[in-house]
Amino acid sequence: MDKLIQIMNEVGIPFAYDHFAEGESPDPPFICYLLPGSDNFAADGRVYYKINDVHIELYTDTKDLSAEQKLEEVLDKYGIFYAKSETWIDSEKLYEVLYQFEMEV
Repeated sequence: MDKLIQIMNEVGIPFAYDHFAEGESPDPPFICYLLPGSDNFAADGRVYYKINDVHIELYTDTKDLSAEQKLEEVLDKYGIFYAKSETWIDSEKLYEVLYQFEMEV
């Protein structure tokens, strides 16, 4: 988790785990990250190697290639292989660019 926080700090975009408290969300761009599951490696009937699923959600009010580039440069620096997808959230009037990857605990 310390490595993930280090990565988030290096990106330089405001971030919070899962969500910002109501009324405390900064202006876009901002990031919410979460650990929705795990893909642990088992040996001898126990967890041998812990691996967390990580989701980094980048929110912008317009398509922001520079914000995506900032995030991707830091992920690349740490050698993180990620999958990327994008969606428009009409109710929030925000784009969400989702980065999914696994990270050793």
